[in-house]
Amino acid sequence: MKQLIVILFTAVSLLLTGCGVSDSIESSSLISYRTISQEQAAEIMQQEEDCIILDVRTQEEYESGHIPGAILLPNELITDTRPAELPDLNRIILVYCRRGNRSKEAAQKLADMGYTRVLEFGGINTWKDELVTN
Repeated sequence: MKQLIVILFTAVSLLLTGCGVSDSIESSSLISYRTISQEQAAEIMQQEEDCIILDVRTQEEYESGHIPGAILLPNELITDTRPAELPDLNRIILVYCRRGNRSKEAAQKLADMGYTRVLEFGGINTWKDELVTN
């Protein structure tokens, strides 16, 4: 009987300890971005004059065609330091790349830095609206 109590006590202790670790990991990843459709992004661009359209591709990709008004900040340059191009943590930031992979990575990095209104809308390769070339 004592052995069963010891086993149960140990199991409960391990579960509680495991939950504590899991909770701290989960709470750090609760800060996130939201994925929206390209149609929703286009609507926000029309309605919100203060939003930032963020292209996270390379310089060459950006020059080959980007959404009007988009600023370039390559995903590789987004680290754990807040970019000077994005001074306001509460401004809407619409993030895109070529196919949607880098935009997801960049959006999560921005959310992890404390940006509160990060909206990721995938890749420009399926964008149906106007593009600007340099």
